[in-house]
Amino acid sequence: MPDDLDSLPEKLGAALRQRRWRIACAESCTGGGVAAAITSVPGSSDWFEYGFVTYADAAKVKVLGVSEATLGRFGAVSGEVVGEMAAGALAASGADLAVAVSGVAGPGGGSEEKPVGTVWFAWASRETSHVRAYRFDGDRARIRKLAVVTALAGVIDFIDNAV
Repeated sequence: MPDDLDSLPEKLGAALRQRRWRIACAESCTGGGVAAAITSVPGSSDWFEYGFVTYADAAKVKVLGVSEATLGRFGAVSGEVVGEMAAGALAASGADLAVAVSGVAGPGGGSEEKPVGTVWFAWASRETSHVRAYRFDGDRARIRKLAVVTALAGVIDFIDNAV
């Protein structure tokens, strides 16, 4: 997987434009980084629908409809929560695709079960979804950058496999 953001937003935009699809993102640990990368491309209003930064658990519940029970049982950094974040982004935006990200960027906040660098992703359409966890090494800035890169590369893979 590439470690830079040079070509991914443009490649994603081309894939979305070709299919006439629009995307929304629901972010926690990346703090809007995915939306910023997508909108760095001129003309991104053709394919970018919404960006939700739901850093607090209460925002995930209120804005994206994440279940309090899911948060209580699995925690914000989980496949279950990012799955619900992606579904909520799709429902709220009307977009064709959504990407959701939640993780522990550090330097604090990690645990034995979810150490710093643990990031969960969900890529979803109305028909299907894919959820996956990664563990990134590095400081907060590197973890967040790798999370944005992974989110974008994952959307491109999701689109390529949806055809």
